[in-house]
Amino acid sequence: MPLGFVVAAVFLVFARPSWRSLELGLVLVVPGLWLRGYAAGYVKKNQELTCTGPYAYTRNPLYLGSMGIAFGIAVAAGRLWLGVFLAVMFLAIYVPVILSEEAFLRATFPSFDGYARRVPRLLPRLTAARFTESNVATGHFRSERYRHHREYNALMGAAAIYAALILRMLLHSRF
Repeated sequence: MPLGFVVAAVFLVFARPSWRSLELGLVLVVPGLWLRGYAAGYVKKNQELTCTGPYAYTRNPLYLGSMGIAFGIAVAAGRLWLGVFLAVMFLAIYVPVILSEEAFLRATFPSFDGYARRVPRLLPRLTAARFTESNVATGHFRSERYRHHREYNALMGAAAIYAALILRMLLHSRF
């Protein structure tokens, strides 16, 4: 967490947002927020292997949504190298996390290997994978899961970053 604040401070120091870059960033931020919220409404962490909703397209919709948000914010910042920096950070952080989570899921849910064969790790399928196995969870979006997972924090965080970028832009234009 402290590293996140350091990265955020460095990010804001080097950011050079414009109204256009902020607008373009939303093209990635808004779908990323939507995907995270949609996925959070399906998942029952550590209770079942979720294979419906966005999990029928990608095994990691939450991380894919996070990447959309992060890259959108990099676009909003108006600095290409910040996007490259974020990509390197994502690789360093998320690859080991995803592999560790997959090991847990494989050990916990016998149907994980079949699910993993049908659904890509990160980049989504074009059509939803279908499952007929009785041990695969079939769920629906539940707003109480969205609230339980506190997914609204992603929206508040993105709004706060956008507010900081706008403030940065307005202050930078005066000096």
